[in-house]
Amino acid sequence: MTFRAGDRVLIVSCEDDPRAAGRTGRILDEVPPGPLTGGRWTVDRIGWLIAPVLCHAHELKPSR
Repeated sequence: MTFRAGDRVLIVSCEDDPRAAGRTGRILDEVPPGPLTGGRWTVDRIGWLIAPVLCHAHELKPSR
């Protein structure tokens, strides 16, 4: 799945930080992820105590 910067997503699971699972955040990337991030999307604005995380597309669902 392809996301755009600012898209709101539900984090179904997150290998990078399991505390992010079940929370919503916003996609930070302006372009599709590449080799630098291992093909993972950067998700920000998850919570006050959770820094931005890297998630695979299969770990994310679009949210309203």
